[in-house]
Amino acid sequence: MELWHYGALIAAGIVGGAINVMAGGGSVITVPVMVFLGVPGPIANGTNRIAILAQNLTAVGTFMRGGQGNFRLSITLALCALPGALLGAWTGVQLSGAQFNTALAAVMLATLVLMYRGGATPQAGDQQPRNLLWGHLLMVLAGFWGGFIQIGVGFILMPILNRVMGLDLVSTNAHKCFIVAVYTLGALVIFSLQSEVLWLIGAVLAVGNSLGGYIGAKLTLSNGEDLIRRVLALTIIGMVIKLLFFP
Repeated sequence: MELWHYGALIAAGIVGGAINVMAGGGSVITVPVMVFLGVPGPIANGTNRIAILAQNLTAVGTFMRGGQGNFRLSITLALCALPGALLGAWTGVQLSGAQFNTALAAVMLATLVLMYRGGATPQAGDQQPRNLLWGHLLMVLAGFWGGFIQIGVGFILMPILNRVMGLDLVSTNAHKCFIVAVYTLGALVIFSLQSEVLWLIGAVLAVGNSLGGYIGAKLTLSNGEDLIRRVLALTIIGMVIKLLFFP
């Protein structure tokens, strides 16, 4: 790699990591940057997991220091997501193209509707979960998507945690980062065993994603629900436009 490649990867990681922690969809920045630098799409898909793991470990640590340290629920949710993620990663290894854009855009639009539809919205401070059975069952499906392609998984996890389970958005993001960190470790093992992972590129990207994860977690803790909702809406709209009109 040339010197500017390192800078491009770190810059993409910072932006992507912050967006991932606050909403989701940051991989739509990091994966295309790797492809632009000459990494084949399926290999970029696996390599991206190194940065995702580092980003979420950093964010979890930041959330814990900020008082969001009750991850007992996260553990059971992550254990449900892990089998789905392993199956999704195995499926992703077989991926030969990018035919999923329309389906991904549909998932984004559905998420936007779910997050902003009428009905009681969990308020700041709501950390007592409800609908535990549904939440854990849906985690299996969310894990599959995360293991398969990762892009947009935050948009799937957030409605489960916020709308189905009734957690406020700050708690939602803290749990989300823990869950993603756990299943990403399993997915990374699958990709490294059955496909090619570029560890140097992934490590450089991880530096940026870790910084972005820290920034995203700090902004979440300090600015709370309003900022999360604005970032979420803007990110989803931008991602849908990109997928449908600039594939």
